Amino acid sequence: MESVREKLQVFVRRFGLLNADCCEECCGEQVSAVQSHILFEIRRLGNPSIQQVADELGMDVTTFSRQVKTVEGKGLVERRVAPGDRRVSLLGLSDEGARVLGQIDKYMAAKIGQIFSFLTPFERETVARSLGLLNEALSKAGSAPTGEKVACCK
Repeated sequence: MESVREKLQVFVRRFGLLNADCCEECCGEQVSAVQSHILFEIRRLGNPSIQQVADELGMDVTTFSRQVKTVEGKGLVERRVAPGDRRVSLLGLSDEGARVLGQIDKYMAAKIGQIFSFLTPFERETVARSLGLLNEALSKAGSAPTGEKVACCK
């Protein structure tokens, strides 16, 4: 019987999460998987600070700042000073960033639709519910007293 770790490893590989330039295929842009996550989180969090997105992605702010400069240079993200605190930079998607993320969304929806087409409606609901439960458990494990990420090789 496969272990949970083995199932997760195979899932990550098959889903393409290890593909370094996954987004070029879907939107025709030179956008890395990390940069795609940055765009997604900026939209999801709604004009967040650099620190908020770095925390959400589990990246140290120095490494994250370099990634932000890259997506800024591509014209996908705009940075502005927070009205209440000039030391805080807020991030937002540019029109081009929103367009690129829209392309990624369409691509991912089609891929997920293709995958789910092999499942019954009950199985789809079960998978969606199970992913929600797994995300909740990961969130709790990641905020445990040790503060370590669950799948980190430190």
